[in-house]
Amino acid sequence: MKQSLFIFLIIFSYLSPKCAEIQGKNPTPSFQDESKVSIVVIDAGHGGKDPGAVVGTAREKDIVLDISLKLGAYIKGSFPGTKVIYTRDKDIFVPLYRRAEIANRSDADLFISIHANYVSARSVQGAETFVLGQHRSEDNLEVAKKENSVILLEDNYSTTYEDFDPNSSESYIMFEMIQDEYLEQSVMLASVIQDQFREVAKRYDRSVKQAGFLVLRETTMPSVLVEAGFLSHQSERNYLLSESGRDNIANSIFKAFKEYKRRIEEKSSFNLVTNPEEKPVVHNEKKENSNTASNSYYSVQVAATRRSLDTKPSNFNGEKNIFKINTGKIHKYYSGKFESYDDAVAERKRLQGKFKDAFIVVFEDDKLVSVKKIQ
Repeated sequence: MKQSLFIFLIIFSYLSPKCAEIQGKNPTPSFQDESKVSIVVIDAGHGGKDPGAVVGTAREKDIVLDISLKLGAYIKGSFPGTKVIYTRDKDIFVPLYRRAEIANRSDADLFISIHANYVSARSVQGAETFVLGQHRSEDNLEVAKKENSVILLEDNYSTTYEDFDPNSSESYIMFEMIQDEYLEQSVMLASVIQDQFREVAKRYDRSVKQAGFLVLRETTMPSVLVEAGFLSHQSERNYLLSESGRDNIANSIFKAFKEYKRRIEEKSSFNLVTNPEEKPVVHNEKKENSNTASNSYYSVQVAATRRSLDTKPSNFNGEKNIFKINTGKIHKYYSGKFESYDDAVAERKRLQGKFKDAFIVVFEDDKLVSVKKIQ
């Protein structure tokens, strides 16, 4: 009974409006899945009164800040049209919720948090990249505990994080219930980062992992947390203390970002273009708001992709009546089927807050035709 009550309280606190307000979450996040990667937030872990891991003269907060600034410089130098935002660009303390809030409010397409690791076993080494999820091993849980413990330095942390205790294993039960809608993209980036660490920086590859990081839980876009190496390992510590070592790490993450950006934009970018001569194959979705006796109807096109997307609500800002039509190599997505043009206009107006380029189309015998032809 106590355990059930405990889990209920966790779910309630996670879904509470107060929690969402504190975290700065947008209740209707912009359609990130297949959009261009034009805004990236780089999060240098720790800072100010929180030094992170410290071994001799090596301080995590200094090392990851330098890597973050180098990464940002690489991105801005190669992609001047991409906006780079830092959660901190100097030695200051930034609460975890504020870091995610910066990303959410800037409508970022990507969030990269950079850290360095530490364990008591001095032989452990290598780089690893985490995505949000439930830990699969005690080692992953310990990493999450270490990074989440920064909240203990924040004022009113118990209220802000709804009594979450970063040192209690029971607090991490909530991460078992999370289904991250950006997990696929996050894992893609994490995998490419690990490839670059192995091939470019010549780091020992500790692979992609999942763990319950608060900073990733609160972001509303694809997000990863990078552990660039272990300060507890002497040679790895020396590597991270060197200018060339930090540059190699930054360059590796940049190359991964470049590849991620290419994949997203070339394979999955939206192209809201309708060709009346295309011969679409209509899937057998249920027709909504339509007269089944009519051979023609209006609809609102909201997106088009080269890669097929599931029409589930989480992929389309919560919209439940999205249907898909394949037109050759392009997959197009529509909302509603209307006998009245005025009804289609009303639907387009309703959707424009979520899909600014939405427009009205007409189907006749399940083929796209000119709007003027049917009016």
